[in-house]
Amino acid sequence: MNCKHNIYSIRLVFLLFLVSGSLTAQQLTKEEAIRLTLENNFGILIATNTIEVAKNNKGVLNSGYLPSLVASGGANYQSASSNTSFQGAINPNTGQPREDIEINDAETQRYNAGLDLNYTLFDGLGRYYNYKRLKEQYNLSELQARETIENTMLQLFSVYYEVARLSENEEILKETLQISRERVTRSGYQFEYGQNTKLNVLNAQVDVANDSINLLNTRQQLVNTKRDLNVILDNDLEKGFEVDTIVKFIPKITLDEYLEQSSENNVTLLQNQSSLKISDYDIKVSKSGYLPTIGLSGSYGWNENRNPPSAFFPGNVGDTYTLAAGVNLTWNLFDGGGTITRVKNAKIALDNQEILKRQVVKEVERDIANALGNYKNRLNVYKIQQQNVVTNQNNFERSQERFKLGQITSIEFRQAQINLILARTNKNAAKYDAKIAELQLLQLTGQLLNIAF
Repeated sequence: MNCKHNIYSIRLVFLLFLVSGSLTAQQLTKEEAIRLTLENNFGILIATNTIEVAKNNKGVLNSGYLPSLVASGGANYQSASSNTSFQGAINPNTGQPREDIEINDAETQRYNAGLDLNYTLFDGLGRYYNYKRLKEQYNLSELQARETIENTMLQLFSVYYEVARLSENEEILKETLQISRERVTRSGYQFEYGQNTKLNVLNAQVDVANDSINLLNTRQQLVNTKRDLNVILDNDLEKGFEVDTIVKFIPKITLDEYLEQSSENNVTLLQNQSSLKISDYDIKVSKSGYLPTIGLSGSYGWNENRNPPSAFFPGNVGDTYTLAAGVNLTWNLFDGGGTITRVKNAKIALDNQEILKRQVVKEVERDIANALGNYKNRLNVYKIQQQNVVTNQNNFERSQERFKLGQITSIEFRQAQINLILARTNKNAAKYDAKIAELQLLQLTGQLLNIAF
């Protein structure tokens, strides 16, 4: 009876485990994961904003080709009191000393307004090359954003396929647990009828406990990895979902085409080429300091003066309108060597970019060769693991039949079961390792964002 009680307790506990794991959730397809990542991922959103800044910088409003128009205006007010004495002068009309003239609170008002227009006709081609530099900077920002998206996609599928691997392992461990539970039941009946020893029952119960622990640990890893994926997608951390466990590999002929075009599409090489162009423009912008600057200027102004009466003149109001235009030329014949220094430094920067290009080309070639080797190796491992599963499945089924007939011990049966578990989980790991290796190779060839997942 004590054995039956243990069996029933084990059944009840693992029935709860199986029920909790059987609740289905909405499937998160690869396409939906990509869409959510592109829309919500924090790194991609920041990269998108960086592109917008570069786009604003390359616009005509930041080019220096537009004129400047400045409006100005002002008003002044003055109040003054004065007293004018004539120091003994005689008024010819009365023959008496001339009286002092006193003026109180005499108001003087002045108003002005004007428009000043300035336009640079020629600045030694500095703004021309700077405008082209800003456009190339925008292209570089797009390439940097593309690199961010590629890295995020690789991160996404690394986590997505880890969820898939753990999900498949969970199913394997659930099946294993079910078989172990049946073994406990069978061993219990055999013990009751004297066909087995208590040791076999205890061994079966130990195996159930180990299988349950493996299942619990795998489920916890799965929950944690799903949270990692929800962070990438900017989903609620506890949002539940299932993933697609089907993996398709790119045909070899297509992959060979991608490899041939890798030098034209690799994002690191493209960024280096863009940086070279920017460095070349920096030299030309610096050289513009050797040439003169020619500009146009124009102005329109209005002034009004309201003067109070004085001792000798009556008050008056004067309005003045002015219109002026001019051409100016400035030529900095020597600026203390600043332009010469800037040109030299810009040439050194270009030389550094050339050196960096040679280094980057070598590194990319190495990375592609390593990634291709890893991919081929992991594909071969996956094929071997597939065959290994078939072999261990046959071995397990035969061992199961012989165990039921009492021809092998429980230890031998358990070993066949463990071998099958390892073969199936290793096959899952090999499958997703090969797919991740393929994605890494596609990133290096510049095709990661051009394929259908």
